[in-house]
Amino acid sequence: MGLVIPFDDKASDPGLEALVALVAADMNRVNQTILARTGSDVAMIPEVATHLISSGGKRLRPMLTLATAALCGYQGEGHVKLAAAVEFMHTATLLHDDVVDQSEMRRGKLAARLLWGNEASVLVGDFLLGQAFRMMVEVGSLACLDVLSVAATVIAEGEVMQLSAAKDTETTEDAYLAVIRGKTAELFAAAAEVGPIVANRPKAEVAACRAYGMNLGVAFQLIDDALDYGGQAAKLGKNVGDDFREGKITLPVVLSFRRGNETERAFWKRVLEKGDIAEGDLETALATMKKHRALEDTVERARHYGSMARDALELFPDSAPRRALLEAVDFCIGRAH
Repeated sequence: MGLVIPFDDKASDPGLEALVALVAADMNRVNQTILARTGSDVAMIPEVATHLISSGGKRLRPMLTLATAALCGYQGEGHVKLAAAVEFMHTATLLHDDVVDQSEMRRGKLAARLLWGNEASVLVGDFLLGQAFRMMVEVGSLACLDVLSVAATVIAEGEVMQLSAAKDTETTEDAYLAVIRGKTAELFAAAAEVGPIVANRPKAEVAACRAYGMNLGVAFQLIDDALDYGGQAAKLGKNVGDDFREGKITLPVVLSFRRGNETERAFWKRVLEKGDIAEGDLETALATMKKHRALEDTVERARHYGSMARDALELFPDSAPRRALLEAVDFCIGRAH
């Protein structure tokens, strides 16, 4: 289905034009690095990796690394390899996630696991992680290596936390936010943090960029959660309602369950905890969410985190990189329209 969330705020979605233009030259080098580093004598590795890497994707996370490096006046070469490493980490998690979630679609194409199998998807993800860490070492910044290696650990913890919370309708909002900070926002935070680190900027600027990335990442995931129930398949690159069919507990579900009556809570327990989904249940879920304003309030929470991301950049003077990073916040929130 292709229901669109009707939100009152009509703020325009400016897209990512400023950010894309700012980092265009560096992103060309990042893309060349990605192509070079997916090469292998084992033919299946570049086939699987290229299937996902070339399937679109906004490259938002590596662009954050390039933009925060520019924000901090970095003049070297290391940011290109760090950005490529960030993209490889992200791609590896997508390959692994699709296996865990048994997803069928990714970025509008068949998931790699359906074409090459679960084993190949997991192992190629591992290959990309290995390549990411090789590039981090080549940059020669122990501090950047520390940030990104910690991020890899935290992302895995977030995924396991989500697995533990799967199908648990008693999940609290705080517990859910802890999951998305780990599995999604941590890589945004690390991507933004290594820019000022490689530029040897003061701790305050490093912390500000990390806060920007973390809050942007939370906002990004909350909008994704809302779009899964109120978006359009063509824009999502996956099937609307995938989270519902996979029994995922996301914020719209948490809010609907908490605010629901006994009958509504029994519905959520049946479809999510027991996996007993019948014809028309997705429509019932959407109607329940509408009744309790769960989608609108999820987006409102995303706007709150977006505001904190903007505030984090107040430390920096006005510049083209700062304006581009602020626009990225508008883009992430604007996807809900």
